[in-house]
Amino acid sequence: MTRSPDIPLDSPGAPADFAPESEARSARPLRALTPAELPDWVGAHPRGGAWAAATEFTAREGAILTLPDASGALEGALFGLGAGGRLAEPLAFGAAPWGLPEGVWRLEGLEKPEELEAAALGWLLGSYKFTRHRPLDRAPARLLAPEGIDAAKIRRLARGAFLARDLINRPANDLGPEALEAEARAVARAGGAEISVILGDELLTADYPLIHAVGRAGPQAPRLVDLRWGDPEAPKVTLVGKGVCFDTGGLDIKPSSNMLLMKKDMGGAAAALSLAQSLMDAKAPIRLRALLPIVENSVGSDAFRPGDVLNSRAGLTVEIGNTDAEGRLILADALTEADSEAPQVLIDFATLTGAARVALGPQLPPLFTDDEALAADLLAAGSALADPLWRLPLWPGYEADLASPVADLNNAPGGGFAGAVTAALFLKRFVKRAGAWAHLDIYGWTPKARPGRPMGGEQQGARAVYGALAKRHGF
Repeated sequence: MTRSPDIPLDSPGAPADFAPESEARSARPLRALTPAELPDWVGAHPRGGAWAAATEFTAREGAILTLPDASGALEGALFGLGAGGRLAEPLAFGAAPWGLPEGVWRLEGLEKPEELEAAALGWLLGSYKFTRHRPLDRAPARLLAPEGIDAAKIRRLARGAFLARDLINRPANDLGPEALEAEARAVARAGGAEISVILGDELLTADYPLIHAVGRAGPQAPRLVDLRWGDPEAPKVTLVGKGVCFDTGGLDIKPSSNMLLMKKDMGGAAAALSLAQSLMDAKAPIRLRALLPIVENSVGSDAFRPGDVLNSRAGLTVEIGNTDAEGRLILADALTEADSEAPQVLIDFATLTGAARVALGPQLPPLFTDDEALAADLLAAGSALADPLWRLPLWPGYEADLASPVADLNNAPGGGFAGAVTAALFLKRFVKRAGAWAHLDIYGWTPKARPGRPMGGEQQGARAVYGALAKRHGF
């Protein structure tokens, strides 16, 4: 087995934090305005009003106008809220960290706690840059935490997003299975969690044959990372995250155009690990477990083949219809173990199907669950925390598509229809005892930058799950 090179961090990235209160006296005002409020502001600020007129500032949503004082120095800035006053883009203030000059800023013009929290969350998320291989050429503008918000929660969520983005953005030569395991160990150490790893051929001894089969041809051994934290008597919440550090497609190899983003195929593990970090930081009153099956799906003499029939931890046999449908295989073994403890809530995150992207695009991951209460909680929390989900059905009519003439299941039904649904139905076969289960088929990537979401790796679904668990368990 070869080891990924140790690539040092070139420079510190932007902080997932607010400016310290010690800098409050030097903070400049950022005034949020609707177009209807702009005339009154202009009337009360003749010099700024003249500048706004000269620059044709109309307070359209997301527009930023810096304001000079009498000497021409920077005095403050305006931020457009748009005509409705309710931001269509909930993370609109994510444009501020790089749209404003460096320094410390304070928000004015917003009063509702939910608006202030959305602005603060957008600001912190928007300050992110991936700096591991290229240093920053400037620092982002920093925000004083607005009064009346839960600053610790916003900071916690931003730090989780930064961790997930950093992991997904790292190339596969820098983040192979060994490095991803090391990151999980660092999170466990910081949070005071227990962690164990089943490595290589130990997976066969421990009865995780699907994880082993998918990863055995990779340059680094496949593994299952198992993180546990919290009071063993507390309600059990288990997270499972797909950790394919690079996906060639295996012997059913992807075309090069489809392989370009496959460093992000561990986005499910990144989401689960970053959520675990946030839950531990919040001291959530739960018994948390996170299972991360970590592999590379590589081409080699030892690669699993189309037509192979593989055993699973659950005892079901799986015919391999396509080696590029590997994520559901490693998740099947991990879900079987997760389900064995009958957790109250079991959530899996996976960059699983292209069909989900065809159906809903990169911004809106599908949510699959048969539990109505869990679905309602996840959808509501996703809306409140700018982490939207859209429910798709576990449609029983497609169960027959998983049939195989030689095994209990086929991992890649033919026909091309409802691929996200049949993948979710495949996973459902391995969940029997959990009180409630949900599957999130995430994309893990922002292809076109938006406020609060720079182009690149993206944590999806984790804030929604955090919010739903916070509601249920009161943290």
